[in-house]
Amino acid sequence: MLTTTSTRTAAILAALAASIAAMPAQAAAPMAKFQAPGFYRTTLGDFEITVLNDGTMDLPVSKLLKQPAAKTDAALARSFEKSPLQTSVNGFLINTGAKLILIDAGAASLFGPTLGQLLGNLKASGYKPEQVDEIYISHMHGDHVGGLASNEQRVFPNATVRAGKLDADYYLNPANLDKASAEAKDDFQGPMVSINPYVKAGKFQPIVANSELAPGIKSYLNGGHTPGHITYVVESKGQKLVLLGDLLHVQAVQFDNPGVGIAFDEDSKVAIAERKEAFAAAAKGGYLIGAPHLAFPALGHVRSNGKGAYQFVPVNYTQPR
Repeated sequence: MLTTTSTRTAAILAALAASIAAMPAQAAAPMAKFQAPGFYRTTLGDFEITVLNDGTMDLPVSKLLKQPAAKTDAALARSFEKSPLQTSVNGFLINTGAKLILIDAGAASLFGPTLGQLLGNLKASGYKPEQVDEIYISHMHGDHVGGLASNEQRVFPNATVRAGKLDADYYLNPANLDKASAEAKDDFQGPMVSINPYVKAGKFQPIVANSELAPGIKSYLNGGHTPGHITYVVESKGQKLVLLGDLLHVQAVQFDNPGVGIAFDEDSKVAIAERKEAFAAAAKGGYLIGAPHLAFPALGHVRSNGKGAYQFVPVNYTQPR
């Protein structure tokens, strides 16, 4: 039997519940539909590494990869993904303490509205474009060079741009643009509008051989994807990061089977051989790798699964120290 006090309490609770039920629902607020700034920071020896996301683009990888579409779809499904695959585009900012160096510059406006965030993320990460001393390009496809210029002006006014001479000779040659098919002209126009402002300013230097470009950063030519495709090796205090460029595009497929090529490669046979060699070396050496089209934050290790198959192990989230 309820006491007077408990009866009063029950009445108060019932009234409160009725009042809450009558309140307007807050779930009607519009969805925010944006992410936090896309940068990830870590350290490598004495260097600071900041991964800068330029956004994502949808790739019809079932059509692009050189294997039956059903095999690609099955591999994607095992990673809870599907085609078209939302694919990251990333750049890598390296502060050596003496220089600020950007490796790959994203697409800016060359590939549509879902990209072009690298500059904003660079600023959000605490840096300004005028602070960048040098920019190293893995290759001259538009999603790696588009962020260099805007309205024919250099976005990074104090930076020297460096890229493979073989790529420069191919993509910056007006004769190649003239003879390209209508569908292929963008392949040349994008690099031209992005890099020529630096050429005109005397701020472009081709890379002609494997070399140390700055203390702790070396370039290695490994064509196949493009004539002058380059990977960059970053080392400090015994720690190592290899930036693979476009040696891979689809991590859900090409780690498990690095022999699967993609339509973007100029020479699939060479690209596949380079990818196999890079994965084997990374698994054996235990060092970090990064790549523009790995899912952001695009850093991790490679583990061998035997018989030529590998697994990508993304980095754990950490605070720089």
